[in-house]
Amino acid sequence: MRTLCASTLIGEFFVIGFAGLVAMKDPDLPMSTVWTVSGIAMFLCLVLCGLVTRPGGIAMGWALQVALIASGFVVPTMFLMGVLFAALWWASVHYGRKIDEAKARFAAQAGSASSTPDAV
Repeated sequence: MRTLCASTLIGEFFVIGFAGLVAMKDPDLPMSTVWTVSGIAMFLCLVLCGLVTRPGGIAMGWALQVALIASGFVVPTMFLMGVLFAALWWASVHYGRKIDEAKARFAAQAGSASSTPDAV
């Protein structure tokens, strides 16, 4: 699960950076505000890569997805990008857990098979 979720978060890191470049062109938004908000969101993406498997890591990832969708009020394209990344986040969590369960079953089967003596 960690690999899939981290891949999604790294993709979001870049999208948030590009959205900051677009938002910077809005004359009503101070550049310092745009880059403070974008920088914090980008930093959270990187931190969450390491916190995904910790308690609350998935919930914090969902909060980031909501914030990404909400950023569409500043950069309208982010509504679409936010929904796409929320779908990717769901898929990463859902299928990542299934992969982890399959790996655990395989490891348990391999461990029990190696403990039985071979018939000669």
